Amino acid sequence: MRATLNLVLILVLIATLTGCGFQLRGNYQLPETLQSVSLKSQVSKELNEHMQQRFAHSGIKLSDEAQPITVHLTSDKLERRTLSLFESGQVAEYELLYQVNYQLIQNQRLLLERTVEVARDYQDDPNFALAKTREREMLVDEMRAEASRLILQQIISEMSE
Repeated sequence: MRATLNLVLILVLIATLTGCGFQLRGNYQLPETLQSVSLKSQVSKELNEHMQQRFAHSGIKLSDEAQPITVHLTSDKLERRTLSLFESGQVAEYELLYQVNYQLIQNQRLLLERTVEVARDYQDDPNFALAKTREREMLVDEMRAEASRLILQQIISEMSE
């Protein structure tokens, strides 16, 4: 009796999650046109690697040969802004802004041109300069990964319409 009740409860939960459209993050349904793309890049090596990993993880094959769909990463830029200061006048907190411009080209026709921005705050402490430098590097890498996720999400959304 208890096993039957548990089974019914599990089936109801699965039906509810399926009915509401729940999907695991990063689990995309690829349009047929995105099965294979070429990637052109004029950005940092690190962002290019994140994009390649993101495509591979999503089941998109990358090809150096001409493909009907080309993702062209045209530029990326990292800015650092001061958010707050210590009483001594030293910087206490920064905001990092990472911006990526990209184009989606289909059959040599510009389909889409967009910009993705990712922002993070971090506190600075001159007494721990080495640790804070490492923390900033980790934040920038995380921002590149997030930018690559957003770019792929936007491309899939555009191609599904």
